[in-house]
Amino acid sequence: MLDRIALSLIILGALNWGSVGIFRFDFIGWLFGGTGATFSRVLFAVVGLAGLWCVSLLFRDRHNVEAIDSIRD
Repeated sequence: MLDRIALSLIILGALNWGSVGIFRFDFIGWLFGGTGATFSRVLFAVVGLAGLWCVSLLFRDRHNVEAIDSIRD
């Protein structure tokens, strides 16, 4: 579950960076009162932490993760 939440946040961050790169428009900053607004900064930090969490996905043995997921279901 935490992996999916982190991945969703990473996708949100990627879409935001894509809009900054292509259109020079920071959607998160615009939505929450600018890039310096407290909530925007908190959201940026949470997306960054989600990115650090998702780095662990690169080093996990997929076979073990699938076995754990089948036990949970």
